[in-house]
Amino acid sequence: MSFLRRRSAATPAGPDFDVLAMDPGDWPGNLGAGLLPAPDGTCQGVFLRYDLFGGRGPAMIIGNLPEGSPARELEEGQVPFEVAQLLLALENDEPVEVVDVEDMPVMQGDNLLIVRRLKLSESRISCVQFDRSDNVLVTIASWDRPITDDLYTLLKPLPAELFQQG
Repeated sequence: MSFLRRRSAATPAGPDFDVLAMDPGDWPGNLGAGLLPAPDGTCQGVFLRYDLFGGRGPAMIIGNLPEGSPARELEEGQVPFEVAQLLLALENDEPVEVVDVEDMPVMQGDNLLIVRRLKLSESRISCVQFDRSDNVLVTIASWDRPITDDLYTLLKPLPAELFQQG
Protein backbone atom coordinates (compact mmCIF):
# COMPACT_ATOMS: atom_id res chain seq x y z
CA MET A 1 0.00 0.00 0.00
CA SER A 2 2.69 2.40 -1.06
CA PHE A 3 0.22 5.23 -1.77
CA LEU A 4 -0.46 5.50 1.97
CA ARG A 5 2.21 7.76 3.40
CA ARG A 6 2.65 10.72 5.68
CA ARG A 7 2.04 14.09 4.11
CA SER A 8 4.47 16.93 4.48
CA ALA A 9 3.82 19.66 7.05
CA ALA A 10 2.59 21.92 4.23
CA THR A 11 -1.03 21.60 5.37
CA PRO A 12 -1.02 22.62 9.06
CA ALA A 13 -4.79 23.21 9.15
CA GLY A 14 -5.50 19.53 8.50
CA PRO A 15 -3.94 16.15 9.16
CA ASP A 16 -0.29 15.50 8.36
CA PHE A 17 -1.20 12.06 7.01
CA ASP A 18 -3.29 10.78 4.14
CA VAL A 19 -6.88 10.10 5.09
CA LEU A 20 -8.11 6.83 3.65
CA ALA A 21 -11.88 6.82 3.09
CA MET A 22 -14.49 6.70 0.37
CA ASP A 23 -14.62 9.64 -1.99
CA PRO A 24 -17.59 11.85 -1.02
CA GLY A 25 -18.72 11.77 -4.64
CA ASP A 26 -19.10 7.98 -4.41
CA TRP A 27 -21.54 8.19 -1.47
CA PRO A 28 -25.20 9.06 -2.12
CA GLY A 29 -25.87 10.62 1.31
CA ASN A 30 -24.38 13.42 3.38
CA LEU A 31 -20.72 13.51 4.45
CA GLY A 32 -19.32 15.12 7.57
CA ALA A 33 -15.72 15.24 8.71
CA GLY A 34 -14.20 15.85 12.11
CA LEU A 35 -10.65 16.33 13.34
CA LEU A 36 -9.40 15.12 16.71
CA PRO A 37 -6.92 17.83 17.80
CA ALA A 38 -4.16 17.46 20.37
CA PRO A 39 -3.32 20.28 22.82
CA ASP A 40 -0.26 21.18 20.71
CA GLY A 41 -2.45 21.70 17.62
CA THR A 42 -1.46 18.52 15.81
CA CYS A 43 -4.13 16.29 14.33
CA GLN A 44 -4.63 13.10 16.33
CA GLY A 45 -7.25 11.64 14.06
CA VAL A 46 -9.79 12.22 11.30
CA PHE A 47 -13.33 10.83 11.28
CA LEU A 48 -15.65 10.82 8.29
CA ARG A 49 -19.38 10.30 8.85
CA TYR A 50 -21.37 8.98 5.91
CA ASP A 51 -25.08 9.59 6.46
CA LEU A 52 -27.70 7.71 4.48
CA PHE A 53 -30.45 8.23 7.03
CA GLY A 54 -31.48 11.76 6.06
CA GLY A 55 -30.00 13.55 9.08
CA ARG A 56 -31.00 10.88 11.61
CA GLY A 57 -27.41 9.70 12.11
CA PRO A 58 -24.65 8.15 10.08
CA ALA A 59 -24.72 4.76 8.45
CA MET A 60 -20.92 4.56 8.61
CA ILE A 61 -17.95 6.20 10.28
CA ILE A 62 -14.40 5.76 9.00
CA GLY A 63 -11.62 6.86 11.33
CA ASN A 64 -7.92 7.38 10.67
CA LEU A 65 -5.78 7.51 13.83
CA PRO A 66 -2.02 8.06 13.58
CA GLU A 67 0.45 6.30 15.83
CA GLY A 68 0.42 7.85 19.32
CA SER A 69 -3.18 9.07 19.15
CA PRO A 70 -4.79 8.70 22.59
CA ALA A 71 -8.00 7.47 20.93
CA ARG A 72 -6.13 4.26 20.02
CA GLU A 73 -5.59 3.35 23.69
CA LEU A 74 -8.50 1.12 24.67
CA GLU A 75 -9.33 -0.88 27.77
CA GLU A 76 -10.19 -4.59 27.50
CA GLY A 77 -13.60 -4.92 25.80
CA GLN A 78 -13.88 -1.16 25.11
CA VAL A 79 -15.27 -0.25 21.69
CA PRO A 80 -13.23 1.89 19.28
CA PHE A 81 -13.86 5.64 19.24
CA GLU A 82 -15.62 5.33 15.88
CA VAL A 83 -18.16 2.88 17.29
CA ALA A 84 -18.79 5.18 20.26
CA GLN A 85 -19.33 8.12 17.88
CA LEU A 86 -21.70 6.06 15.75
CA LEU A 87 -23.77 5.12 18.81
CA LEU A 88 -23.78 8.74 20.01
CA ALA A 89 -24.97 10.04 16.62
CA LEU A 90 -27.72 7.43 16.56
CA GLU A 91 -28.71 8.39 20.12
CA ASN A 92 -28.22 4.78 21.18
CA ASP A 93 -27.06 4.78 24.80
CA GLU A 94 -27.12 1.01 25.35
CA PRO A 95 -23.80 -0.33 26.66
CA VAL A 96 -21.79 -2.03 23.91
CA GLU A 97 -18.53 -3.93 24.23
CA VAL A 98 -16.14 -5.94 22.08
CA VAL A 99 -16.79 -9.64 22.62
CA ASP A 100 -14.41 -11.18 20.05
CA VAL A 101 -11.77 -10.24 17.46
CA GLU A 102 -10.93 -12.23 14.34
CA ASP A 103 -8.03 -11.55 11.95
CA MET A 104 -8.66 -12.24 8.30
CA PRO A 105 -6.62 -11.63 5.12
CA VAL A 106 -8.16 -9.38 2.45
CA MET A 107 -6.62 -8.49 -0.91
CA GLN A 108 -6.76 -4.85 -1.98
CA GLY A 109 -5.38 -4.82 -5.49
CA ASP A 110 -1.91 -6.37 -5.16
CA ASN A 111 -1.73 -5.62 -1.45
CA LEU A 112 -2.62 -7.94 1.40
CA LEU A 113 -4.46 -6.38 4.33
CA ILE A 114 -4.81 -8.16 7.65
CA VAL A 115 -8.24 -6.96 8.74
CA ARG A 116 -9.45 -7.32 12.32
CA ARG A 117 -13.19 -7.96 12.49
CA LEU A 118 -14.55 -6.89 15.85
CA LYS A 119 -17.61 -8.73 17.05
CA LEU A 120 -19.65 -6.43 19.29
CA SER A 121 -22.41 -7.09 21.79
CA GLU A 122 -24.68 -4.92 19.57
CA SER A 123 -25.16 -7.11 16.49
CA ARG A 124 -26.41 -4.25 14.28
CA ILE A 125 -22.89 -2.72 14.29
CA SER A 126 -20.20 -4.05 11.97
CA CYS A 127 -16.65 -2.96 12.77
CA VAL A 128 -13.30 -3.67 11.14
CA GLN A 129 -9.80 -2.27 11.63
CA PHE A 130 -6.51 -2.47 9.77
CA ASP A 131 -3.10 -0.84 10.05
CA ARG A 132 -1.72 1.06 7.07
CA SER A 133 1.92 1.04 6.01
CA ASP A 134 2.43 4.44 7.71
CA ASN A 135 1.10 3.16 11.08
CA VAL A 136 -2.25 4.91 10.76
CA LEU A 137 -5.08 2.77 12.15
CA VAL A 138 -8.19 2.73 9.97
CA THR A 139 -11.46 1.77 11.68
CA ILE A 140 -14.74 1.34 9.83
CA ALA A 141 -17.94 1.17 11.88
CA SER A 142 -21.22 0.58 10.07
CA TRP A 143 -24.80 0.57 11.37
CA ASP A 144 -27.12 -2.17 10.18
CA ARG A 145 -24.95 -2.99 7.14
CA PRO A 146 -22.33 -5.74 6.91
CA ILE A 147 -18.84 -4.68 5.86
CA THR A 148 -17.86 -6.77 2.86
CA ASP A 149 -14.56 -7.08 1.01
CA ASP A 150 -16.02 -4.89 -1.76
CA LEU A 151 -15.79 -1.87 0.55
CA TYR A 152 -11.97 -2.00 0.64
CA THR A 153 -11.82 -1.38 -3.12
CA LEU A 154 -13.72 1.91 -2.61
CA LEU A 155 -11.19 3.26 -0.09
CA LYS A 156 -8.73 5.85 -1.38
CA PRO A 157 -6.70 8.78 -0.03
CA LEU A 158 -8.80 11.93 0.04
CA PRO A 159 -7.29 15.23 -1.19
CA ALA A 160 -5.70 17.45 1.46
CA GLU A 161 -7.89 20.37 0.33
CA LEU A 162 -10.92 18.59 1.82
CA PHE A 163 -9.50 19.34 5.28
CA GLN A 164 -8.32 22.94 4.72
CA GLN A 165 -9.89 25.64 6.86
CA GLY A 166 -11.23 28.80 5.35
